[in-house]
Amino acid sequence: MENELVDLVMEDTREKMARAIEHVKAEFASVRTGRASSSLIENVLVDYYGTETPLKQLANFSVPEPRLLVVSPFDKGAMAAIEKAIGNADLGLNPSNDGHVIRLTFPTLTEERRKSFVKIVRTKAEEGKVAIRGIRRHARQELETLEKDEGLPKDEIERLEKVLDKMTQDDVAKVDELLVHKEQELLEV
Repeated sequence: MENELVDLVMEDTREKMARAIEHVKAEFASVRTGRASSSLIENVLVDYYGTETPLKQLANFSVPEPRLLVVSPFDKGAMAAIEKAIGNADLGLNPSNDGHVIRLTFPTLTEERRKSFVKIVRTKAEEGKVAIRGIRRHARQELETLEKDEGLPKDEIERLEKVLDKMTQDDVAKVDELLVHKEQELLEV
């Protein structure tokens, strides 16, 4: 019985850490580089007939050129609401609408703006690392509870804590790797 509980705690921890890394990836994708990317605006909330709806549910996206993003609404009646939501999202983009699609031209990033994006990305990476460490701490508490309630041997707890530390180190290293890649992408002219 106790091995099943230990396996459950460890598997749950692995899944939570993997989700934390996926969250960091999604956060990084939302930070703009010099290239057009739909990930920047997919989750912008649009007031669609009184309901806050993510833009990705209302339109298709295409990138015909590296610095141009085209938004094709499914419902042409939502064009004005989509344009307004993008304008209000404070992304530094000015939507232009021809009645059929909305075009977003991505301006070149200044050196100062690139450096501010790097700071934002570093903050998001640190938040991801803190989340991973919090998951480890929670798993340790669960293992200590199993030790008290189920009589799990002390040496088994120590072995599992080493496994948890290794998992944490590996996942923090993955976040660092993602950070290095994103920084290079942001600083690339």
